[in-house]
Amino acid sequence: MARAQPADLFWAMALGIFGLVNLANAAWMLAAPADWYARLPAAVPDTGPFNAHFVRDIGAAFAMMGAALLAGALRPALRVPALAFTSLFYVLHALVHVTDTLAGRLPPSHWAIDLPGVYLPAAVLVVLTAAAWRSAAR
Repeated sequence: MARAQPADLFWAMALGIFGLVNLANAAWMLAAPADWYARLPAAVPDTGPFNAHFVRDIGAAFAMMGAALLAGALRPALRVPALAFTSLFYVLHALVHVTDTLAGRLPPSHWAIDLPGVYLPAAVLVVLTAAAWRSAAR
């Protein structure tokens, strides 16, 4: 049996961590949407009134991304597609926040509020996707 290479361990850990975080968020959104809406430290109520169905819909998307990332953590051939589609969602989500903040639909405080949970994960996922793609091309 071949020994795992350091790069394989890195990719398994990176995708595994992102996958578990997405699954944890999904579980919270699906099981307790009102609690998620009120207690997520991202000022979610600034985005509009609570809608349990909508929170669960988005929770389903986070569950799918979490599962895809965990699959990529375990199967190297799935890393690039899992990262690419997850990155696409995160980037589009970030662009919604950018346009809402620029248009005044979210207060300017959201530039800082959204940095750790919206903008930074999107940027990290884009970098990881590009690195995984380059690694797979070798």
